Amino acid sequence: MEAFKKITGTVAPLDRANIDTDAILPKQFLKRIEKRGYGQYLFYDWRYTESGEPNSGFLLNKPEYQIAQVLLTRENFGCGSSREHAPWALEDFGFKAIIAPSFADIFYNNCFKNGILPISLPNEKVQQLFGKAEAKKGYQLTVDLEKQVVRDNEGFETRFEVDEYRRDMLLNGLDEISATIQFEKEIMEFEKEHRIFYSI
Repeated sequence: MEAFKKITGTVAPLDRANIDTDAILPKQFLKRIEKRGYGQYLFYDWRYTESGEPNSGFLLNKPEYQIAQVLLTRENFGCGSSREHAPWALEDFGFKAIIAPSFADIFYNNCFKNGILPISLPNEKVQQLFGKAEAKKGYQLTVDLEKQVVRDNEGFETRFEVDEYRRDMLLNGLDEISATIQFEKEIMEFEKEHRIFYSI
């Protein structure tokens, strides 16, 4: 998993609350067995018409947002089923950070496991960012995980909180498997002693 320290990227303002995981990645795409390639199906029912044509009115079909790295949205993002495919699709599309007033718990945890930083900010800060993103095409934010700060080049700056363990995992590009492998030597020693003890 790629380490996350600091990014500066375009903000995509998706002004909807209670976006569930079926909207993020519809159920018909869960049959894929690989982890990559889900970005093309992100928000599929919103991005495409019933005939399969791109919906020109949807945010992510606009050229300036096809390179967005920061998703700005409303409360309770990622609610619904616990499918891990939802953060897979967001990450594969190119999003590195998601800013919202609140997240569904399981989705929030799954983001960290897949290299995405979910940032919870107060409603008034989120509203301020929506105003900036909607007023300026290509509006950008810098998300600094080391300093735990979100800022732009126009004077906006706010701190965010994140669990220290999750922060360290992202900073070092570790998922739960790679974090465990760091202790391979200790695990092997334990297994060796375990076998000796129970062979007596």
